[in-house]
Amino acid sequence: MAATTADAVVPPVGAPAEAKERIEWRLATPLAFAYMAFFAAPLLLLFWVSFHEDNELTRMGPGQWIRFLSDPFYVGVVWQTILLGIATVLAATLLSYPLALVFYAASPLARKLLLFIIVLPLLTSVVVRTFAWIAILSREGVINNTLIALGITTAPVPLLQTQYGLIIALMQIEMPLMLLPLLAVVQGIDRSLVEASRSLGASHWRTFFRVLLPLSVPGWIAGATLVFASSTTAFISQSVIGGGRLVYLPSVIWQQAMVISDWPFAAVASVMLLISVLTGILALGAIGRLIDPRSK
Repeated sequence: MAATTADAVVPPVGAPAEAKERIEWRLATPLAFAYMAFFAAPLLLLFWVSFHEDNELTRMGPGQWIRFLSDPFYVGVVWQTILLGIATVLAATLLSYPLALVFYAASPLARKLLLFIIVLPLLTSVVVRTFAWIAILSREGVINNTLIALGITTAPVPLLQTQYGLIIALMQIEMPLMLLPLLAVVQGIDRSLVEASRSLGASHWRTFFRVLLPLSVPGWIAGATLVFASSTTAFISQSVIGGGRLVYLPSVIWQQAMVISDWPFAAVASVMLLISVLTGILALGAIGRLIDPRSK
């Protein structure tokens, strides 16, 4: 029986390539069924619900879509959600590249220590990290007390329930998602390329912009994709740090589904969030193909 099963899975020596491909597709069948059951089917159901006019799902029509797209408030929420993701990506990028350069120049032991420090926040719940930022950003928090002690300001600066405070918190929360792909690519860059650039008279900045930065683009694209998708859908952080003054698509979905119980409209908002995230991912992929020297 075991031999029969092995023969069904492992192709015989000298088998044609078509037979091997059929066996590989057969091995992927369970994953395909799981994908269809837990992702594709709920997504299609979400689209189906969004084209209903009532909560009983008895009347179909585009009324909910017209209501969403014709309301300037909800259209503005879509743009604010996208801009939040872009701002978080830019902020995470500005802090990630200096750390990546330190990692590139560090010894193997120091690299292990830095990698442990980077991964450590992922071992803590995002809820705990978000609530920790309340203590940091509050009127009596670390940032305001430091600013007042240094004489930079005489009164607390409002940071909670502001977009700036939310971007600062999301930048730290999503930083490992940016760093891990970036470091994986940076550590694979041949050091001889940097040495050759320096020996030809290039400065440190010129070497970074002409050698290290272009070669690290694939890692940045992967990290930026993860940060954008995670920050635009970060319901907990947006609700706790942003409060009721900042409205983004995840909070609209929660309000329409759990408070108002308007399921078709919540489905429309969910589809719009999905479209926004996919648009950002496609845009980042296009940027990567434009600036990555290896794609030309």
